[in-house]
Amino acid sequence: MGRCNLGLPTSALYETVTCVQEERGTMHFQHQLAVFICILLTEFHLSAAHGVKWTYTGPDGEPSWSKTYPFCGGVFQSPIDFQTELLQYDPTLRPIEVRDYNLSTLEQLTLGNNGHSVQLSLPSQMHIASLPHRFSASQLHFHWGSPNKPAGSEHAINGNQFAAEMHVVHFNSDKYPNISVAADKQDGLAVLGVLIELGQYNPAFDQLLAYINRIQFKDQKVQVPAFNIRSLLPARLDEYYRYDGSLTTPPCYPSVLWTVFRNPVSISQHQFLSLATALYASSEQELNLVSLKENFRSLQEADDRRVLVSFRDGVLLSIVIASVLGLILIGTLVFFVLRKKRAEKNLQKDTDVIFKPSSKKEEDISKV
Repeated sequence: MGRCNLGLPTSALYETVTCVQEERGTMHFQHQLAVFICILLTEFHLSAAHGVKWTYTGPDGEPSWSKTYPFCGGVFQSPIDFQTELLQYDPTLRPIEVRDYNLSTLEQLTLGNNGHSVQLSLPSQMHIASLPHRFSASQLHFHWGSPNKPAGSEHAINGNQFAAEMHVVHFNSDKYPNISVAADKQDGLAVLGVLIELGQYNPAFDQLLAYINRIQFKDQKVQVPAFNIRSLLPARLDEYYRYDGSLTTPPCYPSVLWTVFRNPVSISQHQFLSLATALYASSEQELNLVSLKENFRSLQEADDRRVLVSFRDGVLLSIVIASVLGLILIGTLVFFVLRKKRAEKNLQKDTDVIFKPSSKKEEDISKV
């Protein structure tokens, strides 16, 4: 378990919480109370941290995030590794329904380099319709590796990392007026995660990558024609991982309902390199330019969370494998127990055979 980074261990938070948990729902009572307490204790730290620089490496890198942004050292953090033992099939999970993702090409979107990633602004009429609340789109951005190490996805599946990952960020527009207000609320955000692997050329991504050289430096922006954002998502939206987590960048608010699609999309090697080599985390005026690459957070602790999945295969396979191994183990133990008993029985027979002739011989001698 992590800490709130204010001298209050996670265990202390949990001691104030009853062990009651909801069988269904997106947030556990423990999660809600822990987040609430952490918000009360760290509000003044976060206000002081406004505008503080952070990076992925160097003195302001990930190991130091929690010094300024306490939630980054807290619980329910993201990303995580979707290990088989964490998965639980949930038959109530519906296919993801995205609405108004097919934007008119007459509309203009803002593509920018914020020094941490490539980010595309999205209109709020885009939304997810398959969740308890309406979650309206705000922006999408990317995380990736480097030319020499194309393993830059934030989430992993049984330890396997992908080349990159796209996040489409939405906020709860039923309850909050904008993403800034929603960002630190426990039910404020919903993010669609898309794993990206190297493979076939993907024309959908060129609608962004064609402009990448115009935003090489931090804070540069360019207007791009809108397009069908749905084309960036996997073909199947019914298979996914679902869990409660956090922003993967400071301030790391634990306010995200994560939906990470099981099936990755592919981009070509050339497309990946255009993303991984063209950008800088520095502004154009800086003398020492820093390449923008390997902009992914390390895997976080599961913190006793279960990852719900909308697909049955894979989860069942692991159960079957575990059952078979269990039966093999039980069979092996039974075999050795029976073998031991048989050996003991044979030993007893041998003892009887040796004893009886000896007794008869002594009797014959006494008669002589």
